[in-house]
Amino acid sequence: MYYNPYGENFQRPGWNEPNFESSFGPPNFGPPPAGQMPMSAPPGFSPPIPAWQVGSSGIRSCLFRNTFIWMNNGRSFWFFPTAIGREFVAGFRWSNRYGWRFRTITRNSIRSFECFR
Repeated sequence: MYYNPYGENFQRPGWNEPNFESSFGPPNFGPPPAGQMPMSAPPGFSPPIPAWQVGSSGIRSCLFRNTFIWMNNGRSFWFFPTAIGREFVAGFRWSNRYGWRFRTITRNSIRSFECFR
């Protein structure tokens, strides 16, 4: 038990509200953009990792295109970017189990990428 100077019924504002969002993590880009999610699965192949490291510069050219992303941590996946900011890329990540799911990625965690039509 701890000392609560505000009485027994004190609650921090917002913690029990259904739409409360933590201030940690990437900024909220809002709800997934309607009509911008891909309507079909990405290509059925995984391209070979390029020999050079591209980073996230130039990823703007991949907006609304199937993009294969290699991360600095060794993971790779299909992504469909819909918004690109200075620090984050927002869009839909492909999961074989769940399909397209809205996600954000920090730009400095991207090792390389390749766009496809």
